[in-house]
Amino acid sequence: MDILIYGTINSIMLALIALGFALVYGTSRIPNFAHGAIYVLCGFVTWAFVRGLGLNYVLSIVLALALTGILGALMYRFVLIRVRGMNISEIIASYAIGLAILEGLRWGGFKGTTYTLPVFMEGSINIGEIPVDYQRILVVVIGILLVAFLWLFTHYTRIGLALRGMAQDERAALMLGIDSDTMALVAMAMGSMLAGLAAILLLPLGNIVVEKGYDVLIQAIAVCIVGGLGSWMGAVLAAFLIGFAQILTTVYLGSHFQMVVALLAIIITLILKPSGLFGQQKELEERV
Repeated sequence: MDILIYGTINSIMLALIALGFALVYGTSRIPNFAHGAIYVLCGFVTWAFVRGLGLNYVLSIVLALALTGILGALMYRFVLIRVRGMNISEIIASYAIGLAILEGLRWGGFKGTTYTLPVFMEGSINIGEIPVDYQRILVVVIGILLVAFLWLFTHYTRIGLALRGMAQDERAALMLGIDSDTMALVAMAMGSMLAGLAAILLLPLGNIVVEKGYDVLIQAIAVCIVGGLGSWMGAVLAAFLIGFAQILTTVYLGSHFQMVVALLAIIITLILKPSGLFGQQKELEERV
């Protein structure tokens, strides 16, 4: 029972971590390797607003998410737009930005275990005699609602349909008058805000540390590669596969093997099916 409950929780946590990365790549084909840095930065900014400036927690969250969205848009507008279409340059440029953010935070003194965010709900409840704290239940609820919201947004709003059009066929979308750079900028802003939202929900379960940015990036990449780069629903399914695998590994081998599961998932997928579970490439193209 504990494997079922905590496997589900861990899977939804991974989905929250990976949704922003999947959205950006699926729409603009830009691998945002600053994803983990934005995650950690949003946590530190929220902490600074709450502890340093004494602002209301909810207001701090709103301001932090707005700032991360603006940061994502600025990253595209002034850096990534200049290397878009050059795959290696996109990776190097975005990773360099992420590295600058994370090491800048470390240089600025944001290190150690003293930085924490308050949980939204104190206490816990027993589910089938398994204790689960309210914060994790809130993560599950918001995670499900967020996936539903993104599906509705991309199917029933003008901007969402434009993002889907870019993801499915960029040339056809351009012929219909959809501006590629504008949609990529919107995707970067939304992807950054999704990374920030994941941080707001998950960081209260532990400490805010710079090293978490690297772990989050690896987990997001693992989920997206297994699910298929460019497939949002594939990322959700892959999150459940990797999430349960990590919980089983924790139960039988130890928690320090969790990251090994993510790395093995990347390697095995690239060897057996490089396009992932729901990738758009054909099998023939994988072998050529």
